[in-house]
Amino acid sequence: MNWSVDRYDLPLSNPFGISRETSETSETVVVELTHEGTTGIGSVTPSAYYDESAQSVAETLPSLCEAVDRIGDPHAQQRIERELGEQAPNQPAARMALSIAVHDLAARRLDLPLYRQWGLDPDAVPPTTYTVGIDSPERMAEKARKAAGNGFGHLKVKLGTDDDRARLDAVRDAAPDAEVRVDANAAWTPEDAIDKADWLADAGVTMLEQPVEADDIDGLRRVTDATEIPVAADESCVTASDVPRVADACDIVNAKLVKCGGLRPAMGLLHAADAHGLDSMLGCMVESNASIAAAVHLAPLVDYVDLDGALLLASDPYAGVPLDGDVFDLAAVSAGTGVRRTRDA
Repeated sequence: MNWSVDRYDLPLSNPFGISRETSETSETVVVELTHEGTTGIGSVTPSAYYDESAQSVAETLPSLCEAVDRIGDPHAQQRIERELGEQAPNQPAARMALSIAVHDLAARRLDLPLYRQWGLDPDAVPPTTYTVGIDSPERMAEKARKAAGNGFGHLKVKLGTDDDRARLDAVRDAAPDAEVRVDANAAWTPEDAIDKADWLADAGVTMLEQPVEADDIDGLRRVTDATEIPVAADESCVTASDVPRVADACDIVNAKLVKCGGLRPAMGLLHAADAHGLDSMLGCMVESNASIAAAVHLAPLVDYVDLDGALLLASDPYAGVPLDGDVFDLAAVSAGTGVRRTRDA
């Protein structure tokens, strides 16, 4: 089995702000595995919040690729995931990139799209949100207006500033018919979140994501109990083992491959959420289609989709699952995850 690891700094269309940082590039690591003439592609945009970087991922992937080569069979995915977990237990981003490449390779060897290999329904994919990052109220309004005009009926608005209300009002005025969800990225105290929940509800907000610090599960519970807006846990719910501790503190959990460590771990988190009576969402970083495409194949399992990361890039050398309006068209994928290189980075 041959493999390669490459790093890219992909430019964003606009600076992307959340409560704790603003990004202008997506630091991306791509891994390609070739076995008997077939190539699988995977990638990741690591997050410093979870103590990983493009450098750490690029340094770890060669040894993980060697482990996959020793196993020799891309269909031996349970064994591969176990081996990756043992070698890199604290590096889920590195495991994610290789997990995607292995799944893409295995499905392509069967000449099947990944969702069909799993037996999932391509018509059950919810529409994706389009994320409006923190900016001036005027720029946020402009981004919301453009997204709504391009057919996105669901907007995720990043908040966590000293003037959240002005920003949300600007978005609401610019896209009055859009469904709006709010993500504070752990920026508020429970008291702040409860105070804000009244005017968020008055503005028609339909989801409040991670209003409080990740480890403040009691605070998360207090916010959930105080508002009728469904509350989602993102930073508070990293892997399937976290689901029981947040199950009575939120309504929704957000699964991200970069947190979980790959496709099988993300599927495990979604099944755990379902077992605890929670709704689920698929989320992402601002990242290439080389990783977004794989996550889309899990979308029939969830209630909400937030997989717009590649849409926020100014340049992406990979194409993925096509969008029909604001819904990913999984049925258009002929084999694997559907990712393909369109040009050199």
